[in-house]
Amino acid sequence: MIFFMKNRAIKESVFYCKRDTLTIRGTEYRPDGENLPIAIVSHGFMAFQDTVRQYAKALAEIGYAAYCFDFCGGSVVKGKSDGKTTDMSVLTEVEDLEAVIEYVKQQAYTDETKILLMGCSQGGFVSALTAAKHKEEISKLVLFYPAFCIPDDARAGKMMFAKFDPANIPDLVSCGPMKLGRCYVEDVIGMNPYEEIRDYQGDVLIVHGTKDDIVNMTYIEQAYDTYMENKTNNKVSLKIIEDGKHGFSKKHDAMAIQYVKDFAITIIP
Repeated sequence: MIFFMKNRAIKESVFYCKRDTLTIRGTEYRPDGENLPIAIVSHGFMAFQDTVRQYAKALAEIGYAAYCFDFCGGSVVKGKSDGKTTDMSVLTEVEDLEAVIEYVKQQAYTDETKILLMGCSQGGFVSALTAAKHKEEISKLVLFYPAFCIPDDARAGKMMFAKFDPANIPDLVSCGPMKLGRCYVEDVIGMNPYEEIRDYQGDVLIVHGTKDDIVNMTYIEQAYDTYMENKTNNKVSLKIIEDGKHGFSKKHDAMAIQYVKDFAITIIP
């Protein structure tokens, strides 16, 4: 499929890649050109790729080969990738994202030296962890209401709709419409997220709303401070959206997308 965004032709096509025996399915949005910078956008907990499609399209509009995909076992409905929700965790999603990065780097029209990761909520946390693991490869990082609260939530035994005894984690954790496995809790319960992300020295943009009732602003401020502590010649920016919630409204999304475009376009020669 080809569509036009502000007079620029964007080709939309599906892509597939593997993480171990599991197939990851996603969508590529690509303008014409060679040596295109790469953008990979990660959805949040229980969500699916369509919920972040607008960000991939916006990045394609300014010249990126942009990708969104479904995490393995990471969706309640409409997820197209393989995998069970009971096998999903933040760390398996890091592995999924790493598999997508490797796939897009191999495409003949992409520039593997210019990679932007973007994620929302849990997808933001996953993107931040992945960027730190691959700090030499990832040029830019965009985090929308990133869920750095997940390890603290695990330690408290309250993760979204799930409640459990953190000293006696059950094999199955009921989280509203999603069934989680023990691994979801175990993989983060001992984690200090700020130590995990500390070494990343690429450009960072964090966008957060003042009325987010899932991720408290204190987590965002601590993440910002962590990135600032290790700042050298890179840019670290925090944009606050007044009255923004966890999942932006159409009006707030338009503001956030403009922040991303202003931040991301500097990577393009």
